[in-house]
Amino acid sequence: MSETPHVALLIETSRSFTRAMLQGVRRYISEHGPWSVYMELRALESRVPPWLKNWRGDGIITRSNSQAMVDAVIETGVPAVEVRATKLKHNLPFIGVDNRAMGRMVVEHLMERGFRRFGVYELDTEDYFQERRDNFVDTVQQAGYSCEVYRASRHRERPAAWERNQNELADWVARLPKPIGLLACTDQLGFWLLDACNRAGVSVPEEAAVVGVENDESLCTMSSPPLSSVQFNGQRLGYEAAALLARLMNEPKKGPGLICAKHPPGRSGKLNLVPFSAPLFVPPLGIVTRQSSDVVAIEDEDLAAALRFIRRHACEGITVEDVVERIAMSRSALERRIRPLLGRTVQAEIMRVKLNRVKELLLETDLPLAAIAHKAGFQHPQYMAEVFKRELGQTPGEFRAESRG
Repeated sequence: MSETPHVALLIETSRSFTRAMLQGVRRYISEHGPWSVYMELRALESRVPPWLKNWRGDGIITRSNSQAMVDAVIETGVPAVEVRATKLKHNLPFIGVDNRAMGRMVVEHLMERGFRRFGVYELDTEDYFQERRDNFVDTVQQAGYSCEVYRASRHRERPAAWERNQNELADWVARLPKPIGLLACTDQLGFWLLDACNRAGVSVPEEAAVVGVENDESLCTMSSPPLSSVQFNGQRLGYEAAALLARLMNEPKKGPGLICAKHPPGRSGKLNLVPFSAPLFVPPLGIVTRQSSDVVAIEDEDLAAALRFIRRHACEGITVEDVVERIAMSRSALERRIRPLLGRTVQAEIMRVKLNRVKELLLETDLPLAAIAHKAGFQHPQYMAEVFKRELGQTPGEFRAESRG
């Protein structure tokens, strides 16, 4: 390999998630480079670059959408990392999104808002759609509820018969029991699902709350109403993919399907070997809540009012007594009625909202802990850090560092 590695990034630039992934690669290069990088404006469906056939570079990071792309990458004979879950046939090392964690996250988001009826809109064209669906359905069933499933027929994310597909989807939405919490397995499907709700006369989010996946800003903000969505950790995924590629480019092959690991030798004195294609899954950052799921679906008006008050004012330092005073109910009555619904106390719900705000600020800003504590309603940064570690198993600094790769 040359002193400066020559690396091709075959990653589409058309999605918010993949642009964040490229930023993660850029950050790795800034810290550990330099690399000579090939990159172009691409869509997922872009063809194989014609120069790739005769390319003599050092490494590739690819999001492959066709067997032709996978085959072309493999035929170069250089180390490559795949960053898209797919049904395509290959044995490339893989780093991708933890779709199983995503399904559980969406169910918890909807249940926190009081939904006890659930549905999912998915395609069966890729493995990751099925992983998202299956984990969502399994989590719903483990909680003791059932889940409706709508599998779009005859189309991918670019339907040939738009009006027919939307009318069929609207018919499904109209038949669903209400209120209901719905997962759309991508933001594109979420965009269409919200349109179907409008066609069916189903009020969003009061009758149907909708959550998409990937947090593509264009789709989420253009939908009506704006779409809540799972935000993947694209920057960390890109950073980890670049780190793995660097490892593959620098470590010699030690046999079929194996590379030499960088950690110390094992007890036998021999180098530890790891599978060349061992996957790594990066968990999502969380859910960006927009109007499509910003609701409390609880028939008990007093409890709904209490939860709205907590979510709007928890970071202002409110106490349980403030909630009790707001809804004119005794504390014992409020605790007795809210625990079966949420599985936690009023104080625990206040703390949950505050900690979620802490996580948002750690991920989205470079604010010091003192400023984050103030914005999240904690009087003392040390107490915030203690509670954060007790509830989440790591310090705020560890959480920020891990989430950023």
